[in-house]
Amino acid sequence: MQDQYKTTRFGLIRHAQTVWNREKKIQGHSDSPLTAEGEGQASSWGQRLLQFPWDRILASDTGRTLATAEKINAYLKIRLTTDSRLREQDWGQWVGVQQIESEAPQMLTAQVHSGWDFCPPGGESRKSVLKRSQKALIEAAGRYRGDNLLVVTHEGVIKSLIYHLCGRKFLPGEPAILKAYQLHWLIHHSNGLRLEELNALAIDR
Repeated sequence: MQDQYKTTRFGLIRHAQTVWNREKKIQGHSDSPLTAEGEGQASSWGQRLLQFPWDRILASDTGRTLATAEKINAYLKIRLTTDSRLREQDWGQWVGVQQIESEAPQMLTAQVHSGWDFCPPGGESRKSVLKRSQKALIEAAGRYRGDNLLVVTHEGVIKSLIYHLCGRKFLPGEPAILKAYQLHWLIHHSNGLRLEELNALAIDR
């Protein structure tokens, strides 16, 4: 019972659809507002997520994640905390670009095959994203010990955390394991962070 009390659960979800998502532009640390569809998504997610006993929302501090979290919290009505370490990967010079394949094909090919060392020009590596997001969750586990935390973040953060826990190399030949708009469970206890359940709930239904 003592170990169970100390176990903190994290339910990870990605933010709702934004204008740049729809236009297929890279956002990174930059931002664009939720579309009308995205706002509707987030509201419906709030209703769907009511089935779990949440204690707090932990969100990236970007506008799109905060807007998503606030729409969800209109239903959950719990405390909401932001953490800049849960931001999307910094895509540097590629922010706002739609077709990197045509603008920098050779550079993109080299980056895609670099796995965890993938780092857009002027941006940050996936290793950096993993390090900061891990630290954010581990510190939250210590601060909110035994709580159930809904983490509203970004695809790059979710992939980095889960791929690391699954021992993946982040290479293009690996089969996809993450489904779109899903809730994923991580837990933290005396043995550190671990994956509890992948694609645990399709929230966009």
